[in-house]
Amino acid sequence: MDTAGARAEQVAREDLVMFVNACFSCTGQREFYNDGRGQAVSIEFLHAYILGNYRRLYTRTLAAGINHFNQAQIILNLLASGKQTPSADRHEEGALIAAALRALPPQRAYRVLDVLRERRINNRRSRAIVREFLKGRADLHFDAVKYRSKLRAAVAHGHLKLPGELNPFLFHGWRKRVFQAPLLETFRKAHYDASALFELPYTVAEGLAAKHQLSRDVFLKKIEPRLTAGERLRLQSSTTRAQGTITVDLGRTPLTRLALYVLSLPLEVRRERLAELNTALERAAVNSLRRASVPLGRVAAVLDNSYSSSGSSEKRRRPLGVALAAHYLLAATAREYRAFWMHPPEHPLLSRARGQTDLATPLLDALDWMPELVVVVSDGYDNDPPNAVAEVTRLFRTKLDPARRTTIIHANPVFASELYAPRGLGTHVPTLGVRDAEDLPTVLGFARFAEGASPLAELEDYLAARVRRMLEHTPGSRSGTEPPEESLDEEVT
Repeated sequence: MDTAGARAEQVAREDLVMFVNACFSCTGQREFYNDGRGQAVSIEFLHAYILGNYRRLYTRTLAAGINHFNQAQIILNLLASGKQTPSADRHEEGALIAAALRALPPQRAYRVLDVLRERRINNRRSRAIVREFLKGRADLHFDAVKYRSKLRAAVAHGHLKLPGELNPFLFHGWRKRVFQAPLLETFRKAHYDASALFELPYTVAEGLAAKHQLSRDVFLKKIEPRLTAGERLRLQSSTTRAQGTITVDLGRTPLTRLALYVLSLPLEVRRERLAELNTALERAAVNSLRRASVPLGRVAAVLDNSYSSSGSSEKRRRPLGVALAAHYLLAATAREYRAFWMHPPEHPLLSRARGQTDLATPLLDALDWMPELVVVVSDGYDNDPPNAVAEVTRLFRTKLDPARRTTIIHANPVFASELYAPRGLGTHVPTLGVRDAEDLPTVLGFARFAEGASPLAELEDYLAARVRRMLEHTPGSRSGTEPPEESLDEEVT
């Protein structure tokens, strides 16, 4: 390959690595050092740039394990620009869109359908995707009650016909008739009978509780059996009163969410429940590894609990929560493990965000232990002294470990909008974006591309392999079959 070709390949690989890292960490929300507007502008630019220059790989990023926010953005951008899809990629692109939309949490998937309407995206393929998504929903009656306005808008926008009583319920006025479907009839009754609302989803019942003038305490006590795990956590975090009313099922809560819940508790409560909470986090770490496990050897974790790990008003304590969850995850998967906290707490569960960011000191202690792998979990703002980690890692790589017996990885849960990427720790440490600690097994597999040693062809093969696994393990995928007739694109109307 000539010099120009090699340079073009290098640029393409760097562009794609930057984009995937951004898609792991960025959610368009305010961070400690960046506002939400800057986040949104940066990630929108990245999406437009990668879509315009590397459409096939942009599509395949849907299978890379990126966060839900960016999956939704990719789905919308692909549906809005379907006429630009090469004919050879049309089948795979449609199958990936359908599989990714189906795998999104329902509230995010219905938001995607709502944005299709807002942007007036109504080509043949988008209608086929929406129709397939609704056909695959387990309980459309439940969706019609919980996501009523979004489902109604999606059906109207796509000119769709739903089975049974759903269309009359959504469009002809639910007050005008008695429904045979139990949930639809319960929804109708709940407007007149307060006892019926406790058989509805919490988000629906909450509005009707105000109509029936039920006190908050009485409502929460009676609706508690119908709360989802996520709703329980949100209620625990919202008010002190709710913390005394709602019980969180520690055994069913995902690892990072559980870590954030623990950090939201007062220190005295954490200390009193130390054994219980520690056991719950250990169990959550083991459960998360059942889905994606990467057995590791001798591992050291350098964990940032400086003041900036307190996050923002929109992502409260998330960097610290990811560090705490990563501690339990790495401990569960490593043969030998040690944690090196920036400000060592009495116990990891008693961690709190405080002080400046001195990553160099715990990193030196970690390297002195001679691990096979060092995972640094930090937002990358190394400021006490500035850029000390970059110098430490430069000397370590060039003087002490040129053979790379020790691998150093930086996992960053914070997107720096001015850099279009998570902030790094110098040229000798690859930086990988993460949203949750559960992303670590995936991003560790992606680390070789972030280091810059792997060629573009290997990155393309990696994404292609993830696409195959995603389509093979997605129920109802169209992989291996001809796309439906209404999958060709028309002008957006």
